[in-house]
Amino acid sequence: MTRLLLLIFSCLVLAACAHSPVPRGTGDLGVIIERTTGSVQIVQVDPPLSLGRVEGLGDLSHATAVFSRDQRYAYIFGRDGGLTKLDLLTKSIAIRVIQGGNSIGGAISQDGKLIAVGNYEPGGVKVFDAETLKLVADIPATPVPTKNQNARVVGIVDAPGQCFLFSLFDTGEIWLADFSKGVEPELTRYPDIGKQPYDALITMDGRYYIAGLFGEDGLAKLDLWHLERGVERILPNYGQGEQKLPVYKMPHLEGWTAAGDKMFVPAVGIHRVLVVENSTWQQIGAIDVAGQPIFVVARPDSRQVWVNFAHPNNDKVQVIDTESQRIIATLDTGPAVMHMEFTSRGDQLWLSVRDANEVQVWNPYTLEKIATLPAKTPSGIFFSSRAHKIGL
Repeated sequence: MTRLLLLIFSCLVLAACAHSPVPRGTGDLGVIIERTTGSVQIVQVDPPLSLGRVEGLGDLSHATAVFSRDQRYAYIFGRDGGLTKLDLLTKSIAIRVIQGGNSIGGAISQDGKLIAVGNYEPGGVKVFDAETLKLVADIPATPVPTKNQNARVVGIVDAPGQCFLFSLFDTGEIWLADFSKGVEPELTRYPDIGKQPYDALITMDGRYYIAGLFGEDGLAKLDLWHLERGVERILPNYGQGEQKLPVYKMPHLEGWTAAGDKMFVPAVGIHRVLVVENSTWQQIGAIDVAGQPIFVVARPDSRQVWVNFAHPNNDKVQVIDTESQRIIATLDTGPAVMHMEFTSRGDQLWLSVRDANEVQVWNPYTLEKIATLPAKTPSGIFFSSRAHKIGL
């Protein structure tokens, strides 16, 4: 009888183990924003696979994402002011708050403990505890008297030293919020940087913050190693160009990319990718491309950059060889390519094709499409490997 009970118990234990979920890591996961349905797909990179869809994330028409240090959670910033903490392992919403009326992106602090959101409405930055999403700091932007509101915040990024940087569209400013001494930030304001900064980036080494100017040609650069120097104007010919072509879609400065000792920059309203020398911030070349470039993304080994375009040329992607600075391929990918994302080591390039309701996976070495995943009007693609990169 004892042996029979032991046998039954052993069988039950084995059966329970057989039905237990297999433990897995999070370093090979990512999210796909489904912009018109308020949903997010959680995906596995290798082999490419959709693991599930999470609904109820609100207006995702301009949504972006950052990741926790352990790569388990994605923080999704919605256009409706929604901030959602998404659990990649349980494929569920951990916490969701409505923190503003119209937000345009966010960032996670260097130590992973703070989430900052840039808002059009009410105009300013709100900072939350990453664990609980409880508000820890509210930073109103400069009031705009003619509009009876605060300036709209754009280009918010994290920076070394437990800092956030952002730009004010309506008042032409860059602000630095230093949280190194606690949740009461030390603010440094840089006024008169230029007219209408519309977006910004921080270089991958965390040294330079660069804001694009929609109201005039050129960009504004802040050297974080030498804050005492203030903001410097660079690339005075970067803008809508001599012909003042119509701008169908503003490129995002986070669509710049560095490859070796050069940066490749999507020109606003011009059918060119500009080549900029990293050490001098001088333009040293320009590559004619198929349309108005939006995102320019470098393969991690820097040998290629991939470019997508605004309407009406958004049905293709071009590949540029960075050594020769020549186009080596034009890929007919389908209608409305919205975003591109390389895997961390560059063995795959994922791109979202909104109007085909699919995400394509390409081998960037053979230039062959290797997989297609169905998705509902996909836009942004974000892999959890971003957790360990500055400004992403």
